[in-house]
Amino acid sequence: MSARDHHEGAAGASPLTAEELQALEEKFDPELRFRNLGQALTILSGIVLFLLSCYHFYTAGFGIPRSATHRGLHMAVTLSLVFVCFSASGRRDMKPGRLAPLGLPLADWLLAIAAAVTSLYIPWIYDQLAFRVGNPLPLDLAMGSVLIFVLLEAVRRAMGWPLPVIAILFMCYAYFGQSMPGILVHPGASWSNIVNHLYLTSQGIYGTALGVIATYVFHFVLFGVMATRIGLGQLFIDVATALTGRFAGGPAKVSVVSSAMLGSISGSSIANTVTTGALTIPAMIRIGYPRHFAAAVEAASSTGGQITPPVMGAVAFLMIEYLGLPLTTILLAAIVPAFMHFFGVLLQVHLEAKRLGLRGLTREELPNALKVIREGWLTVLPLILLVLMLMSGRTPFLSAFWAIVACIAVLVIQSVQTLGVAEGMRKAAIGVWEGFVLGARQSLSVTAAAALVGIIIGVVTLTGVGFKIAFMVTSLASGWAVAAHAALSILPFDLMGVQTITLLFTLMITAVVCVLMGCGIPTTANYIIMVAVAAPILGLMGVEPLVAHFFVFYYGVLADVTPPVALAAYAASGIAGANAFRAGNTAFRLSMGKALVPFVFVFSPALLIVTPQFTVTDFALAAGGAMLGIFALSAAITNWLRGPLYLIERLLLMIAALLLIAPDLAATIVGIALLGAVITRQVLMPHASEQSV
Repeated sequence: MSARDHHEGAAGASPLTAEELQALEEKFDPELRFRNLGQALTILSGIVLFLLSCYHFYTAGFGIPRSATHRGLHMAVTLSLVFVCFSASGRRDMKPGRLAPLGLPLADWLLAIAAAVTSLYIPWIYDQLAFRVGNPLPLDLAMGSVLIFVLLEAVRRAMGWPLPVIAILFMCYAYFGQSMPGILVHPGASWSNIVNHLYLTSQGIYGTALGVIATYVFHFVLFGVMATRIGLGQLFIDVATALTGRFAGGPAKVSVVSSAMLGSISGSSIANTVTTGALTIPAMIRIGYPRHFAAAVEAASSTGGQITPPVMGAVAFLMIEYLGLPLTTILLAAIVPAFMHFFGVLLQVHLEAKRLGLRGLTREELPNALKVIREGWLTVLPLILLVLMLMSGRTPFLSAFWAIVACIAVLVIQSVQTLGVAEGMRKAAIGVWEGFVLGARQSLSVTAAAALVGIIIGVVTLTGVGFKIAFMVTSLASGWAVAAHAALSILPFDLMGVQTITLLFTLMITAVVCVLMGCGIPTTANYIIMVAVAAPILGLMGVEPLVAHFFVFYYGVLADVTPPVALAAYAASGIAGANAFRAGNTAFRLSMGKALVPFVFVFSPALLIVTPQFTVTDFALAAGGAMLGIFALSAAITNWLRGPLYLIERLLLMIAALLLIAPDLAATIVGIALLGAVITRQVLMPHASEQSV
């Protein structure tokens, strides 16, 4: 650590106020950049948001109407609210001008009305769709064209330019197909055909993505908000502090454990970062971690929440639809890879603490674990109920319904115990109102993004571009593999065959594509795009659908801590007062476990537990090799084991890490031997490495 970093770490960091944290979250998460509304419009929009939550709460418990009606109604209300809650300029303060009923610019009212009318048009003509698909009326084309424009503008307001630009490029590809080069050429589609496919069929805007958001995701966003309101998030932080705070580098370990627990109910890595980072980042800096490292730990840990069951950033419910598998299967498959990510971050945090000689929290700084659990046990009951219902085979939306009911019951009990019956019931009612309004508001951008992603999916199914890209990537990887195999032929033994090397290069290219496409795009939208564009690449290589979906999902999430658009790391750096780019690079380094594990479960699917190849032996070999590989890589990156490492030791540890995650017993044995050799030298001759080379 440089002298400057040490000075910064020792100096500590002043905790930010609630207003400053909110401003920071809004700065890096445009989905939360709601504009300030006048009193009348605040009340009106609040009522509509509350009713939207009530509608979904009711349908979750008592039945969902016809899919077209459900999706159309959900999108109509949501898109209309986007134009009320988000300004065209992205600023919070409105400058409405002269024509502004209720203080909202007239153009926004017109867009809101257009969004509602065009969204409800499909449910209205649903019984005639069988005769209209392929032969649209002029009114159909007009409605579809308006909705496409409305969606582009809604997502631009709620999330920025990346996703709308991608959607526009895909539509241009569909329209100008005859002008595309090489294998990408196709006959092209007229605007009429494009609108027909995207608007009137279930392959576009009204497709799976929108259906999953309206049927599953909304309920879990609402549950996450209600669970936070009853204090579940704070309970996670307190429990993590009591359990891990006393160890070396305690606040960093609190960050890892609390982010893992909070991620189980949250769908936003940036929200996780700000929620837990407000407490953990100043504490990390106070005990001596460099500012950029403290920010990176929180970002890497919070991003891991996106892959943590049971919510998994809402992607678990998309996997249900795309893979046709029960939710229990997907959640079981996610457990071990999620553990590997946090294991990797925790290892690097521990080794860094040992390298810097950092202390843990003192007894005075630690909460009492028994007291925390005794006072807050009630708040965890809704989550336990949710998990038990999901694992028992109940539908996700019914499970969410009863979990929300449990949250409301806990809120009532807490309020009555504190304030008495009359005042407590009043406070609980206000809490439910605020939770339902906030839950609906936080779902606005997700719905708009899912509908817009439907355009991208529609173009893929219309043009077949997904399989064209897959063929291009696998052909490129095959050429590289032949060259690499020829170069490796100088070895006295055959390390890997051409087919294995081809798969390895294909995975590398796919990983890069997923990270690049994920920059600035939310988890759910990124996963849907990757399923259409990147998953077919792995399918051509014989990778199982479940494994392929997990691979593209993990690397899409990694974009949140990959510069230059590492939004979670940038939000954490704002709390830490650190260099954002440096924090992003360090967060990516800390996430190496998440980067390695997808390669492990592609070559050894037994790691996902639920695959047909699962055997106890294969699972033990894959999991044990992955953990040892992550340990070796963590030590090499941190430059510390029992002491500083020589350069040759770091290189040996990196080679050992790659061998340990390889799907081969011989490679694993060689990797263990290399790791053992470095550990033995460190144990037997600890003083020989006092100076790193």
